[in-house]
Amino acid sequence: MTALLRAAPPPGELLPRLYDGDLFLLPPTAASLRLVDEVRGLLSERLGSDPRKVHERLSNDEIFTRVGELRRIFFLEKRFHDGVRAAMEAVGVDPERCAFDPIRIRVVLHNGHRNPASRAVYYPHRDTWYAHPRAVVAFWIPLDDLEEEETFVFYPERLREVIPNDSERFDYDTWVKRGWGLKIGWQDRKDGERAHYPGPLGQPDPGPALGFSCRRGENLLFAGAHYHRTLPQSTGRTRFSLDFRFVDLDDLAHDRGAPGVDSRCTGSAVVDYVRTPPRG
Repeated sequence: MTALLRAAPPPGELLPRLYDGDLFLLPPTAASLRLVDEVRGLLSERLGSDPRKVHERLSNDEIFTRVGELRRIFFLEKRFHDGVRAAMEAVGVDPERCAFDPIRIRVVLHNGHRNPASRAVYYPHRDTWYAHPRAVVAFWIPLDDLEEEETFVFYPERLREVIPNDSERFDYDTWVKRGWGLKIGWQDRKDGERAHYPGPLGQPDPGPALGFSCRRGENLLFAGAHYHRTLPQSTGRTRFSLDFRFVDLDDLAHDRGAPGVDSRCTGSAVVDYVRTPPRG
């Protein structure tokens, strides 16, 4: 069974191995820790001195509003684009060869799965069902040390197997026309109740789940084609993490990437990815 690998492969092997299904949970880097520290500082300013207990102090609507202000900052500001590039370079990915979907902050509240507006957060899915290409790689960074029940799980046996799903109902261009803020994610507090987010049909057997615990600032990389889901959690703590997606532009042009067995969405999220200007 696939395991989480904790050592980076030799130069040039990372992307092919990710496309083949390997999962890498790499040690914190100076770049990832800088991002964590900067984001944690902003969270403390907006949410209070212990953001992991924010659900005890603020309503869901107030949390949504305050985090929404931060999402726009992380998504748009150059310093966070530069932080993404530095995080990529620190694990051996050349940002000049890539385009990326800007960084997002993910918030999984204590008992958040009980809120109907958040139900789509917990759907098992592939990122490729959301109009990302086979070459997309997800890059995830936790802001705190997390136990296994606070993260998410992969279903590695389904990477190459069809999962019945309704991704054909998702068209990227139509989706973002409803509001530019949807590119940033969860900028409409009612969106989780009325919008369509692709998910499995019925209750397909996902196969064995692979979970993980992690340390603050670690770097998790995986193919966006992996079938995975966020875990509902009732730990008494709110989980904060950062993530972004990137594609190697040469692999994209030559249709290289992970298996694409069941995505039927239309449009392309890559049109809104950020390109890195060449040095010099």
